[in-house]
Amino acid sequence: MNYHFFDYKYNISGFESDLFSTAHLVFIILAFLSVILLAIFARKAKYDHISVFLKVISIVVVVLEITKISWESYYDITTGRGFNKEGLIPVYTCSLFIYTLLFAAWGKGKVKDVALSFLTTVSLVCGAIGVVYCNGLNFYPFWTFGAFYSLFFHYSMLSIGVFLLASGYKQLSVKDIYKSWIPVVILAVIAIPIDYIMQTDYMQLYSASGVPLMESLAEVLAAHNLRFIFTIIMLLAYMPMAAAVVGVVKLITLVTNYKR
Repeated sequence: MNYHFFDYKYNISGFESDLFSTAHLVFIILAFLSVILLAIFARKAKYDHISVFLKVISIVVVVLEITKISWESYYDITTGRGFNKEGLIPVYTCSLFIYTLLFAAWGKGKVKDVALSFLTTVSLVCGAIGVVYCNGLNFYPFWTFGAFYSLFFHYSMLSIGVFLLASGYKQLSVKDIYKSWIPVVILAVIAIPIDYIMQTDYMQLYSASGVPLMESLAEVLAAHNLRFIFTIIMLLAYMPMAAAVVGVVKLITLVTNYKR
């Protein structure tokens, strides 16, 4: 199998999947170990230093996203497929990581707080899922730009969320469950019309592609012309993610205070 680092998925012949390959499993282990170490050392981080870090990393992820879209578009257009409007429009749930990171880094007041709520809850959970179940590895070998981008992106979601919590830069409360849902709803207002007009699956609100149980539910409801009910269910499903993180953080705080 011959390919180079920047090869596009349609040009890589004979490839099946690197999901849960040896390289991926090693990456998962190292990723979570590094996050644990990050949580330990984050307690000493200063507020001003964290603010500068957020500004720098927000620019990095924007540049990487533009690079990724340009890279994919180049191959799609030069091979006669045209712009992949069904896959490259940045309205995925994970795209919110980019937008909220910008607001967390450069914003102020309530806008910044809502952005931090999302980054430390829904984004953190989606990042952890993406590190373990990296869908990009179904299309790209581990040692390629496509795989690198997907793994780096989701690892950043996980590690930044943990870092913001462990450093105390963001203190979670029950209200953050609702605050974290605000960016989800705002993006859904854009994603839902696109999904229903183009039959795409942005934010997985149309058919939950790749999510076994939810995918089956979408098929059943769609067969009875009730797809809109699935969209509502999937939209609400993001809230328990935030609740789970808030619950874990509260439990850790309770145990820590009890030991003290």
